[in-house]
Amino acid sequence: MKNAFYRYIGILTILISNSCAKPNLNNETIVENPSASVENINIPDGFDFSTHRTVSITINDNSSSKYDVYAYSSQSLFVGTETFENEAGETVTEDVFRNDVFNRLLFSGVAKNGVLEQSVNIPKFYDEVYIRRNDNLNYSASVESISNDQVSYTHNSASSGRSFSIQETSTDNLIVNDYLYCVNGAAELFQVDPLNGDLTFLSTMPQGSFTCAIDQENRLLYSIGRSSPNPLMRYSIDTNTWDIVANLGIGGPRLDFNTEDGLLYFSRNNILYTFDPNNGNQLNTWNINGLDNLSGGDLAFAEDGTLFMCTFSGLYRLELNNNGEYDATRISAESLPFQPTSMTFDSDQNLWLANNSNSSDLIIMDTQTGGFQYVYGPNSDSGVNFGRTINDLTTFRVFTEDLNPVDTDGDGIIDRNDTFPEDANKAFELFTPSQFGTGTVAFEDLWPSEGDYDFNDLALNYQAIAVLNSDNLAVQLDMKCGISSNDAGFINGVGIEIEGITSDLVESVQGPVYSEGYISLNANGTEANQDKAVIIFTDNAVNLTNEVTISIIFTQPITTQALGTAPFNPFIIVNRERENEIHLPLKNSTSLGNNLRVINGQNRDVDGNYIGESGYPWAISIAHEFRVPRPNIRVDEAYNNFKTWAESGGQQFTDWFTDRQGYRNSEKLKN
Repeated sequence: MKNAFYRYIGILTILISNSCAKPNLNNETIVENPSASVENINIPDGFDFSTHRTVSITINDNSSSKYDVYAYSSQSLFVGTETFENEAGETVTEDVFRNDVFNRLLFSGVAKNGVLEQSVNIPKFYDEVYIRRNDNLNYSASVESISNDQVSYTHNSASSGRSFSIQETSTDNLIVNDYLYCVNGAAELFQVDPLNGDLTFLSTMPQGSFTCAIDQENRLLYSIGRSSPNPLMRYSIDTNTWDIVANLGIGGPRLDFNTEDGLLYFSRNNILYTFDPNNGNQLNTWNINGLDNLSGGDLAFAEDGTLFMCTFSGLYRLELNNNGEYDATRISAESLPFQPTSMTFDSDQNLWLANNSNSSDLIIMDTQTGGFQYVYGPNSDSGVNFGRTINDLTTFRVFTEDLNPVDTDGDGIIDRNDTFPEDANKAFELFTPSQFGTGTVAFEDLWPSEGDYDFNDLALNYQAIAVLNSDNLAVQLDMKCGISSNDAGFINGVGIEIEGITSDLVESVQGPVYSEGYISLNANGTEANQDKAVIIFTDNAVNLTNEVTISIIFTQPITTQALGTAPFNPFIIVNRERENEIHLPLKNSTSLGNNLRVINGQNRDVDGNYIGESGYPWAISIAHEFRVPRPNIRVDEAYNNFKTWAESGGQQFTDWFTDRQGYRNSEKLKN
């Protein structure tokens, strides 16, 4: 009985051991996953499962203006719910949707000899790009359609902005352009050109807001967040960056900057406060007498220092009385046909207001009579409709004296436009998939045998940054990468082939991590015995559990058209066997790979094109962060529209991998 028991334990141990054993590739035997239940998908001939495309963007402009180019969608992004006090003083909880354009920066640059041209890789569900032009802080923008994988934009040199002459003590005439800087509760900072109503997005704010004020001398914009703890947010107009000065713990609708004392004047209800913009300290408070309605509105200082305030009841002039309180004198008619949320004076001392609406109007009001005129918006005759709320606005002035700014490194790109202002060899960056986004290349590692197509054997998250010089040529490529899933039964390496260049164009490679000893390198860090430049990130995916940056320095500047677009030709090396490469569908193996391997067992890829008899590939590239399925969950079971997308040749559900409602089965995805 005892011997029988031990024989039973021994047999059980062998069975368990065999069930967990890795396929033995050294003798060319590959064991297919017995739990895989693969239903064929019928894909069109030539379909490569690509979710992104290379787009050539050409900008024609003879000036030295800086361009920022973004992947563009008019659809707002849901970011959650928020509780705040609205401009009527009511506490509400609402869903928050934001314009996501500034998370999708593709590249920046300045035209050289009148032309700026780059190749970029963007998801196929984008049909437009947002092109923003910065001419010494005179912003303009255009939405351009992608046609036949190309965008061509030519700047119209006609002047924009409200321009006029002012007299200086030196008698020199300076030209000033006025722009209305606007904010709203959706955390959008945008500019409106008062001459023509053109709207240009400038930045996404740290938090939605009902207030903004500009310190013109230091080119700083201040805004108070609408939700607790109500941060005092500071935006540098020169560097297009935000920081938090302090948490004020108080929010409201009215704010302006007083040039006479350098303080922020803030108001809610019938109280006026001053705050130090350097540290957020509250300094003074005053009562305001005579306001008929305490909700909404704004405040603004005229050029002569007169303080004006509006509420939902209309426009008032404020004067400090002998009792240390402000008296409000009503200027506008008793009842306006709109509720003003914001106001500012331009350089002509015209008072601009915006109203409380999902699509705000811009209005000019006479400060003497209270008469007004709709200039832009649904109630105007301009034909301009902003399609968004303006919760506050302020005026920013651009003077011709700003036309000779600093260029520290002497590369011809002024510091304000230069990402690397102290390095003459670097000026701009080109991102794939975007400045704040990552892409994913996910693999099945049983090729050429059937897999379970959960694509979690190895998933590489990446962001590629091509560093460009002042001529818009690539001098360096940084690959930020990390393994987000490594459920393989093998030790697998991962790398890329840059098909557009050879290894002699690479000066050095910095950052790869090796531990297994089967990769041979050239002196410059590229892989040896390759026809093209091949960079092996690691010979064991475990080494990239934490994100690393792999920097590829070029021996000479390269056009992005010649370099190609990330992720280039990515592949994995299975089980330390160098010739066993797995690539994206229809991609070529490297010089050291063998895409026509002879194995013991069923070869499901006799054509060697990395697409199986079932129609499934062994690798897929997503220009977006991709949540891979849980083990043994096929990709089409986790993503409801994958099969329709594939069988349509990529024409339907081009965004099948996103988190739109009904697209994913979250319980079937890895965290």
